Amino acid sequence: MKLTRYTREPVLKTVAEHAWERAAVFNAGAVYENGLYHMVYRATDIGGHESFGDYINNLGYAWSKNIIDWERLPDPIMKNDVPQELRGPEDPRIVKLDGRFYMTYTGFGGRFIGDYRICLAISEDLKNWERQGVVLDEENKNAAFFPQKFGDEYLLLHRRGVNIWIASTQDFKTYTNHTSIMGPIPRTWESKKIGIAGPPVLHPEGWLLIYHGVDEMYQYRLGAVLLDRDNPRRVLARYSQPLIESEEEWERQGPVPNVIFSCATIEKDDRYDIIYAGADSLIGAAYIKKSDVVFEKRFWLP
Repeated sequence: MKLTRYTREPVLKTVAEHAWERAAVFNAGAVYENGLYHMVYRATDIGGHESFGDYINNLGYAWSKNIIDWERLPDPIMKNDVPQELRGPEDPRIVKLDGRFYMTYTGFGGRFIGDYRICLAISEDLKNWERQGVVLDEENKNAAFFPQKFGDEYLLLHRRGVNIWIASTQDFKTYTNHTSIMGPIPRTWESKKIGIAGPPVLHPEGWLLIYHGVDEMYQYRLGAVLLDRDNPRRVLARYSQPLIESEEEWERQGPVPNVIFSCATIEKDDRYDIIYAGADSLIGAAYIKKSDVVFEKRFWLP
């Protein structure tokens, strides 16, 4: 079970003439709506790693008919203009709920160690976003909602420590019933920490969740897990091998080498599309046919 790259080249690159996205474009949320792919991507001015200095994040918007050729707006759609986002918004993930788009992202303040919080914004058109503020007032990242309601609740995936968690909310303000659903596996490609990639998508046997795993050498890869359709806190199966890892030069060499990181899983026709970042610098696209998503080699969990 592997992801296939649409092209060996990046599908979105930096723009030297745009100061806000001249160093890196990466970690993009995306959806398919009204015949177009819509991408909200993270961009930085001097590289998105602390070793480059006090970089600033902004979020840009791009659109495509075929996931390979993209057009973009010349200016960011969200800037570092609120206190929790003094260093900017990071790593957006988008789902459609109740006819509107809900984007969870990391608000990076940079005022002290661990000054990053999960934030929420809502939009009608994917370009104009209304900030809702901090979702969980704690050191936390890698969050996304499930794209449906469960009874009278919405479920939020997030990461505490090195594990993936799920929490419940009825009003998008108060979050309860936090449950750790999976953690790293020693002596494997995901031994150091894990976190979700894009929001979960439906699979004939449950919810397919693509996630990232980090090994002891801090190489990031993507894997897959199957969650129960009615009770997603129950893990049904976990694929034992990564779906994709750094192979192309632009994925292996960059601000943070040997990193494949994704914030977008899109169900479309007979496949799942994955928009991912390579080496925290450029954006690529890959897919897997639905018929190829078979959990034969897996870790069974109780």
